Amino acid sequence: MYYTYMIRCEDNSIYTGMTSNLDKRINEHLSKNGAKYTKSHKVICLEKVWRSKDKSLACKLEYQIKNLNKKQKENLISGEKLVTYLKGKIDCRKYRVIDIKNK
Repeated sequence: MYYTYMIRCEDNSIYTGMTSNLDKRINEHLSKNGAKYTKSHKVICLEKVWRSKDKSLACKLEYQIKNLNKKQKENLISGEKLVTYLKGKIDCRKYRVIDIKNK
């Protein structure tokens, strides 16, 4: 399984990434051993996660989310469906939202 995720930073910015090991990757971001962006933008929390069956799908979703504007990203975090913004760009049926509140 692969995961595409959105994390909130202290300055209220949203970082989007992908990984095959979600717990490890989030811990890397929190310890400032993650992406260049999160080394300079303190991570506050994990906001949203989608699961996909392979790396290619996860990368495609990451790319599409990174191209959304801030309001659209906030709407996804609030529960808006991927299809609202990404219909015709990716097959949104291939992604499942992960309940991070119970993680």
